[in-house]
Amino acid sequence: MITLAEGLRLPTNGLDYAILALYFVVVLGIGFAARRSVRTSLDFFLSGRSLPAWVTGLAFVAANLGATEILGMAATGAQYGVAVVHWYWIGAIPAMVFLGLVMMPFYYRSKVRSVPEFLLQRFDRSAHLLSSVLFAFAAILIAGVNLYALSIVVEALLGWPQWVAIVVAGLFVLAYITIGGLSSAIYNEVLQFFVILAALIPLAVLGLKRVGGWSGLSHSLTASHGHDFLTAWGGTGIGRANPLGANWLTIVLGLGFVLSFGYWTTNFAEVQRALSAKNLSAARRTPLIGAFPKMFIVFLVMIPGLVAAVLVPKIGAPGGLQYNDAIPYLMQELLPNGVLGIAVTGLLAAFMAGMAANVSSFNTVFTYDIWAKYVKRDRPDGYYLRFGRLITAIGVLASIGTAFIASSFSNIMGYLQTLFSFFNVPMFVVFIIGMFWKRASMKSGVWGLLAGTTAAMVNYFWIYKQHVISIPTDQGANFVSAIVGFVAGAVVMVVVTLFTEPRPAAELAGLVWESGRTGRAGGDGTAAPEPAEPSAEGDDAWYRKPALLGWGAVVLAALCYLPYSL
Repeated sequence: MITLAEGLRLPTNGLDYAILALYFVVVLGIGFAARRSVRTSLDFFLSGRSLPAWVTGLAFVAANLGATEILGMAATGAQYGVAVVHWYWIGAIPAMVFLGLVMMPFYYRSKVRSVPEFLLQRFDRSAHLLSSVLFAFAAILIAGVNLYALSIVVEALLGWPQWVAIVVAGLFVLAYITIGGLSSAIYNEVLQFFVILAALIPLAVLGLKRVGGWSGLSHSLTASHGHDFLTAWGGTGIGRANPLGANWLTIVLGLGFVLSFGYWTTNFAEVQRALSAKNLSAARRTPLIGAFPKMFIVFLVMIPGLVAAVLVPKIGAPGGLQYNDAIPYLMQELLPNGVLGIAVTGLLAAFMAGMAANVSSFNTVFTYDIWAKYVKRDRPDGYYLRFGRLITAIGVLASIGTAFIASSFSNIMGYLQTLFSFFNVPMFVVFIIGMFWKRASMKSGVWGLLAGTTAAMVNYFWIYKQHVISIPTDQGANFVSAIVGFVAGAVVMVVVTLFTEPRPAAELAGLVWESGRTGRAGGDGTAAPEPAEPSAEGDDAWYRKPALLGWGAVVLAALCYLPYSL
């Protein structure tokens, strides 16, 4: 079980609680304001596809920026040093750019309302049903992680009982999603993004000041942890030991390709934000806009972790402060009242952003892809709107139940990476092969999903946990499980395709990449079955070009590596 040290109780006062209360009032106010725009199920589940790119772009980042990431990545910085940048610069940016430039035209033009619905169009009902069930299950598990982590933090920092923290946060997420649907969740995520920054920036700045700036931090860590602690690739040669338990090959393939692309391109909790954009151009720019703040947020979580490693030399040792205590410890040591209230609010906002993203994606997939397709078909739109609100409440209650599953894992980030290797990676391999190989048969989709999920689970629970093959750490095992799941899914899809019939070519328009095609939207390689929608005013501006935004983000991320690669 992840716990925080008892001595981390924060000296909060009435001002801090007033800031927290004000935030909750604003959150509910946004929900009621968004309610006026909810008239149909499309409004509730996808904001009527009407939101501007800057809103969906910030929501795209905030949906990922849960407090489990904030606490977990700060802990990773304290434990592994600068290696934490891999989860951002190679483990996020390339996949976000690929989603915007390559995959969003497929999603948006096909008019799908969810990621599993795309598999229904490309493959068949069996692939669609299996992917829907797997995604709904994973979404509830991940939402439960956020609730469990929230209860641990709030109990340690504020003294609230765990059940109080779970119930209060769950009810607020339930209230504003049920009232205002996805629009409420997205606009709250934009607010939460800025509240989170307001919490992290003072910690990073004051933390650096406490240890003598970057030069003082570097000198102290080099003396205590060695030079490799402050480099991104130090000690990652094949056959060399390092705390991360992974070499450059497993980092690049396991994290940088399989886990990263599997998460960012097929996780509906993220893709749903792009699908709510007002047109294809805005949808493509959503992850590309989000890539720029994502690139630099790493400093706001890495620096507090490194500072904690200096201020608490024996952090991580039995009986003392643990790596997960890095952020709470600095909050206690550095922040005055008022700023402390903002920081606590930022943590709660991050938890609720992560939970809301998964609950809003769960209710969409369960309503559209399971209930409306296989249980109650062809009902009036109002029926599905009412059912969506009901299943949202059920999803929140289920998340409270799954929160306790997370308690059996010693590291929450490791638990999340395990879930991604089980559920996101197999879905990614089916998507990528289905999009780029027209011959992939209808039946290959469901068998690829089964094979990939099974292989990843076998590798983790049997080969790793039973010590059939020695893998140094849980994170290293997750990278290997992701690679195994991807390869198994791909091989099975190829084999099944060789013995089954492909989908008729006439039914694949807009669903597969066609090399050499210029496309109706500027060279994205898709063959749209319908005329392209007219561009919105200003979409043709040079600074809004998806290719410029995407390649600019990739180049900038590569440049960020240079100071930490020497």
